[in-house]
Formats: sequence, structure tokens, C-alpha cells
Amino acid sequence: MQYRDMGSLDLKVSVLGFGAMRLPVIDNNSANIDKEKALKMIRYSIDKGVNYIDTAWPYHQGESERFLAEVLKDGYREKIYLASKLPIWEIEKKEELDQYLNKQLEKLEVESIDFYLLHALNKKRWAKVKRLEILAWLEEKAEQGKIKYIGFSFHDSYDIFSEILNSYQWDFCQIQYNYLDTEYQAGQKGLKKAFEKDIAVIVMEPLRGGWLAQEPPRNVKEIFAKTNKDWNAVEWALHWLWSQKEVSLVLSGMSNLEQVKENIKIAEESELGLLSENDYNMMEKAAEKMRGPISCTRCEYCLPCPEEVNIPEIFHLYNKAKLMGEEEKMADKYYELDDKTRADNCIECQQCEAVCPQNIEIIELLKQAEDFFSEYK
Repeated sequence: MQYRDMGSLDLKVSVLGFGAMRLPVIDNNSANIDKEKALKMIRYSIDKGVNYIDTAWPYHQGESERFLAEVLKDGYREKIYLASKLPIWEIEKKEELDQYLNKQLEKLEVESIDFYLLHALNKKRWAKVKRLEILAWLEEKAEQGKIKYIGFSFHDSYDIFSEILNSYQWDFCQIQYNYLDTEYQAGQKGLKKAFEKDIAVIVMEPLRGGWLAQEPPRNVKEIFAKTNKDWNAVEWALHWLWSQKEVSLVLSGMSNLEQVKENIKIAEESELGLLSENDYNMMEKAAEKMRGPISCTRCEYCLPCPEEVNIPEIFHLYNKAKLMGEEEKMADKYYELDDKTRADNCIECQQCEAVCPQNIEIIELLKQAEDFFSEYK
């Protein structure tokens, strides 16, 4: 395994971190983690040198933290840095801060969380952080030993990212970044700004929710084929990141053991500066042809929907239909979904839009998807 400095912190992290957000599940229920498979996956990654495990309050509908307590028994807790996040959207009063952190410590069965993040900061949530004096509270928790390093994950514009970055002596930050999202949210500009301030940058969504792991369209394959590198789609996406010195760690939300093994192999082969300027130019051209109409990463923050609408799957099928030219095939898959999970069951309650880190206009886009697929019914 390759390791890198974590900004100004006196520690090294594996270039690959395990994101416990897309673990294998039973009966397509994200709250019902397949514990046997998931435990084997995470412990295998740790045995191979991965030393950073990331979770959060809402992952797997609140079950991810509790499950990790089982994984980290038998001496595995001592082998890794553990990260979790404060769900800012749930907090309304100062007294709730301790309630949530203490509950997380209880679920994880630990006395301290190594890397603690303010989850999915945006303009509105940053205002709440300031109003409730959450930064002072974080410092108090660090002094008490309940957390060690203070950071934030981010989903908003670069200007808001820059404001947040300059407002506090952060230990680290976490941004969405991949070769499609160089100008999206914090983007490459934010990555470089944090690096210049010696703030470690953790990258999330390196494969855009699996979008960059699938077989690319023919016109993108032709672009990749012009290089002297015999890499698959995942290798291109991950090496693109690890080639950049500003990236400390890449989080991958792996869903099966094969993905774990593949990502570890790529991590072991990674190098700073591995990609040439021509490679980067080539991937920029590929990116122009890979962006789907909806920027959904299938994070499932929008679930469970009170009406059981399967929002991430609908958007995934819609993106594939539009980008891959597979309209009829994706329409067939759409109508194979359970009737009650389709887009026309949306009652426009807006619960999903309030928590979507991508700020997607979910209600309107569900209508578009329904209208689109209905043409092929």
C-alpha cells in the first residue's frame, strides 16, 4: 500500500480509504447490511494496508456506524484511523451537539473518533455552524479527547468553500472531485487552495457513484485507446487522482470484495505524476462526453423516501439512457422496478431536496424521467 502525508498533521494515511456508505446489502434494503460480506471486505482491506475508514450518521440509514463497531473488534480498531461526521442538518440547538456525538461514540463503541467532520457543509449549514458556535464546541470535544482532528466535508460553490476554508484552522477537508467534477463545487481550484494552506484534502466520489467505473461510451473508449496505457475505466479514474500531489487520500465506497481487491491493486501501483500532460488533456476530452444530465452520485441521502420512490436508481437509469444511447433498454429496466418505487409516486414533499448534497432539483427531474421513460412504454 502507498501512504501519503496528511497535510500538516504528523501522520500518514493510505492513499485508499474505505468509505462505509455503499456496503453490500440484503434484499436491496440499504439499512440491512450484509454483515458477513461487508466485514470480510473491510477487514481484508485493513489487512492489505488500508488505514482510514470513513462513515457517517446517515449512512445505510443509520446502520453504518453500528456495523463498524463489529468490524473494528479483534484488534482492528488499533490498526486504522476512524472518521465520522456530525449531521449538521439535524442540529437545531446547542445541547443536541453532545447528544449526537455521544450517540455516535456509543454506536461505534469507541471512546474517541480520530477524524470528525462537519457533514456536507454548504452556505446554509455554515451559517448554522457560526450561529450555534459549533467550532468552539468541536475544540472542547477535542480537549476532552472525544475527537482528535477537526474537518468538514463540502457540497456547494467554490466561493463558499473558500470562505469556510479561510475561517478556521482546519486539520483537513473532504471534497467531491473526479475527472468530471474539476469545475464543480470546490473543484480543482479548491483542491489547490487547501493544499497551499497545508490542509489535507480527502477526495470523495472518485468514481462519481460508480458512473466512472462502468464501461464508457464508444466515443470515450476511442479516446482512451489512443494512449499507450492499457487501463480500464476504474484505473483511469483513480490514477488521474493519485497522480496529483494535492490529493492525500481517496475514499472509495466499495460494494463487493472484487472492487476492494481491484482498488487496492491500483492503489499499490499509483504514483505521483504518473499521468502526463497529454493524458490529462485526453481525459478532459473524455469528461466532456461522460457527463450525464443529472449529477446524482447515488449517495442515498434522499432515502428512505416516505413514498418509497427509488430516486437514485431512477436517475441512474435516466443518465444511462441519455448518455449511452440505451433509451429502450433503460426504459425496460425502469418498468421492471416495483410500481410503488417509480417516479410517478412522488408527492412533492421536498424531504429529499432538503438533504441532497448535490442540490439537485429532484422533484422536477423525477417528472422529466417519468415523461422520458413513458415514451418507450
